[in-house]
Amino acid sequence: MKVLAAMSGGVDSAVAAARAVDAGHEVVGVHLALSRMPGTLRTGSRGCCTIEDSMDAQRAANLIGIPYYVWDFSERFKLDVVDDFVAEYSAGRTPNPCMRCNEKIKFAALLEKAVDLGFDAVCTGHYARLDRSASGAVELHRASDEAKDQSYVLGVLTAEQLAHSMFPLGETPSKAVVRAEAAARGLSVASKPDSHDICFIPDGDTRGWLAERVGAETGSILDRAGNVVGDHDGAHAFTVGQRRGLRLGVPADDGKPRFVLEVRPKTNEVVVGPKEALAIAEIAGARFSWAGEPLDEPGDWFDCDVQIRAHADPVPARARIAPTSDGEEFVVVPARPLDGVAPGQTAVVYLGTRVLGQFTIDRTVSAVPVTVDA
Repeated sequence: MKVLAAMSGGVDSAVAAARAVDAGHEVVGVHLALSRMPGTLRTGSRGCCTIEDSMDAQRAANLIGIPYYVWDFSERFKLDVVDDFVAEYSAGRTPNPCMRCNEKIKFAALLEKAVDLGFDAVCTGHYARLDRSASGAVELHRASDEAKDQSYVLGVLTAEQLAHSMFPLGETPSKAVVRAEAAARGLSVASKPDSHDICFIPDGDTRGWLAERVGAETGSILDRAGNVVGDHDGAHAFTVGQRRGLRLGVPADDGKPRFVLEVRPKTNEVVVGPKEALAIAEIAGARFSWAGEPLDEPGDWFDCDVQIRAHADPVPARARIAPTSDGEEFVVVPARPLDGVAPGQTAVVYLGTRVLGQFTIDRTVSAVPVTVDA
């Protein structure tokens, strides 16, 4: 096949590209330039898609022996990832920019351009596996190495996108094997640290970065009964589950720490309460998609696992697609309460190792009555 290898400048994407070449494919490497102002992205090992990463990717492509290009996706990245991040926080939700980047940039925009140019597939260094169902449909599955499994962040991919995707590292037993292979191939990125944090916030100060774009306005911090227990400089700076930096002037009756339970951007209020009130008995979202074939009867309750963070443990659950007044929503009832769920997070639903689909959490139902603070 004619394969476009997305090369971030890290060890995983470099080895994935090399394996695609070894498999006999015609491979072209491409690095995505996500900002026209390099200083707005992290440098060194703390982020991805920086100038240093572009140079690392080019060295890897040269060594592997494949053509290499840099594509400017900075405008799409700003609109679909950065602006979305600000909008979600402004609405009181907690977004996942890396997942949005996978959805909108690395597999929507990139794959669209790749197909237009005659490529059959996009190859990445994600740890996930592709398989075929009995009917021949492509399915997304967890990687063999559960510690490195990245199927959660790929849960936003559609059946059409999966049909044009390639994950050469999916069957690899560990990251150590990938690094050893990179070293054996002479790739300079063999020992390069993994990237982390949000790439478009250079100093890691998410609260300050948001304040510049959303604005800071003093508001009230309330307990679950509606009593004012403190104040803040902007609701956007808080996330569900947060404990530190609350500036509470009224101590809890039981003397225990309180946590952020809810963010209300329209009224600029933050609601706090005891840790046990973070337990969530139900989650739902109207913005959902299927990773491959949907179930024949998704309106019936079915058993599954649900995962709400990239590195969280999956939780057994029941789920179904339920009608609403203006459409449908994906509803999940976990077998045990989920902890610290925030609207805006992504819930990925699994059937065994298979990713069935995902949804953005719009609403939650607490497992603890509001009267807990009364």
